[in-house]
Amino acid sequence: MKTIKEVGIVGYGAYVPRPRVPTKAIASTWGAAGNGSLPVRQKSVPSLDEDTVTMSIEASRNAIKRANICAQKIRAVWVGTESKPYAVKPSSTIVAEAIGATPAVSAADMEFACKAGSEAMQTAVAFVGSGMAEYALAIGMDAAQSKPGDALEYTAAAGGAAYIFGPAKNSLAIVEASHSHVTDTPDFFRRQHMHYPEHGHRFTGLPSYLSHTQEATQALMDLTSSQPSDFDWAVFHQPNPKFPRRVANTLGFTDEQILPGLVVDSIGNTYSGSSLLGLAAVLDIAKAGDRIFFCSYGSGAGSDAFSLVVNGSLASTRDNAPTVSDYLARSHALDDYGQYLRLSRKIRLL
Repeated sequence: MKTIKEVGIVGYGAYVPRPRVPTKAIASTWGAAGNGSLPVRQKSVPSLDEDTVTMSIEASRNAIKRANICAQKIRAVWVGTESKPYAVKPSSTIVAEAIGATPAVSAADMEFACKAGSEAMQTAVAFVGSGMAEYALAIGMDAAQSKPGDALEYTAAAGGAAYIFGPAKNSLAIVEASHSHVTDTPDFFRRQHMHYPEHGHRFTGLPSYLSHTQEATQALMDLTSSQPSDFDWAVFHQPNPKFPRRVANTLGFTDEQILPGLVVDSIGNTYSGSSLLGLAAVLDIAKAGDRIFFCSYGSGAGSDAFSLVVNGSLASTRDNAPTVSDYLARSHALDDYGQYLRLSRKIRLL
């Protein structure tokens, strides 16, 4: 897809909470310490006073600093997440109010498992590209939940990123084109009144992930008459370190193209924020003229693929807010599994 008006990223911002739980502490608690290698080294956990809304606000404020615009010019605030603090009240209205974008603004929460953030990005690009708004804010943020003792507990993490889209001429990176690939695949879900999500067994993991990311990638390559070697950087959804490397290598991307955006080993899988954090990490180091390939994945299932070209103004605004590396370094390890349970709100009083 290509927009009527050229659109670009005019500001971006990340946020990752400080607490980290080493996955070996989880493995030790459940007697799995000797069962082979763990998927990631550690994962991020929100503090007691943090949730998807507060983290979205922090990332959005960082994006506004880099965009250097008045928040009142933002005409849409869309929050992609699967861990809303309220079942009915929208998170987006709280974020919009906190950053000063209300009242003349569209606001909504978006849900599509780990693709919710990139779905918000697609919508923001279309909103600006159609001329309905000068600026639109898209957020991918989660405080991901997992059942104690389940395989997901080793990776389900907290954090994400926010992107402000606006006119290409004022942007840090121009959106060349995008493509979405969606099917009805029951690979991962959480029914109403269930506390934790479940995998759909034979549909889950690599079969669905590979299929959707490959299809979305190939369609975007065809649309832009490109091939993997035409890009300087590539970012894929990162539920663990293995999946993005496997799909990247299958498609013809190199480790050098994807490793700078691969942050999952340090913080785990931040679900809706996962691929968006990887993109932010790449923008933190990219140079003018660099081409960036970006592809998300969300269970249910679908992928959004984007082709971006970095503008010269990126270098001058990069230091206006903390980088992803700053957030990775700003951490403290939790002493034991009990502390982690408390912070992740898994201790429930009956």
